[in-house]
Amino acid sequence: MSAIIKTENLQYAYPVEEGQLAVPVLKGVTLSVGRGEFVAVLGHNGSGKSTLAGCFNAIRLPTGGVCYVDMMDTRDEKNTYEVRKTVSMVFQNPDNQLVATVVEEDVAFALENMGVPPEEIRVRVSDALRAVDMYEYRAQAPHRLSGGQKQRVAIAGVIAMMPRCVVLDEPTAMLDPQGRREVMHVVRALNRTYGITVVLITHHMDEAVQADRVVVMHQGEVLMDGAPRAIFTQVDKLRAASLTVPQTIEVLYELGRADGAALPVDALTVKECADILEKYLA
Repeated sequence: MSAIIKTENLQYAYPVEEGQLAVPVLKGVTLSVGRGEFVAVLGHNGSGKSTLAGCFNAIRLPTGGVCYVDMMDTRDEKNTYEVRKTVSMVFQNPDNQLVATVVEEDVAFALENMGVPPEEIRVRVSDALRAVDMYEYRAQAPHRLSGGQKQRVAIAGVIAMMPRCVVLDEPTAMLDPQGRREVMHVVRALNRTYGITVVLITHHMDEAVQADRVVVMHQGEVLMDGAPRAIFTQVDKLRAASLTVPQTIEVLYELGRADGAALPVDALTVKECADILEKYLA
């Protein structure tokens, strides 16, 4: 699988005032995201995961090392427009991304700035709103929508631009459980139905479980990288990095510790957990 995003010894330190020492946030991250992958990036606050996301879209430029997007060096200003066409961002707060007073106008906003012909804009906007189940709200005012609906409109705006990769920086952090479910349904569809590469920055373990691959960031470095089942069974290592594990695994882990039972701790779904407990209690 060829890489759409690749970093080599990527480093980033935020600018500081003269005379102060820069504190590195990313400390030599080497990572590759394949075309069509769904990758979840986990990490506690300050681990560098959001800074890494910004590097993928050239919002932040490396202070050391390099980040390639579709083989384009993000440090080269001549590549910035194409990099951002290739990798689109969805942020935490949907209110910060909605700029128009009507849903369909908001989805069309970026396309108009890109100079897309009006006839094509109409088609793309309709298709994007249908993709996120928001077509019936096309004439609504965004401020009348729920948080989950607003985030889906923001994602529709990204879909309309037809990027090859979408990076979502904690898109459900400000949503209630229903809104989170709505957004994650759309995120999965982006990847599985439309074949778009997805990088999901999250602190929700139940969201990360849905990815093909999980990358764990800790203190500016990649601590773990692998399939969800391989990552989440390493309970002690995750806890040492101030992270939790999915509730299904936590139940089995704590029960095994309390009872001294050799329970498998690889249940990623409620059904898997129930099956293990049924055998244990039989």
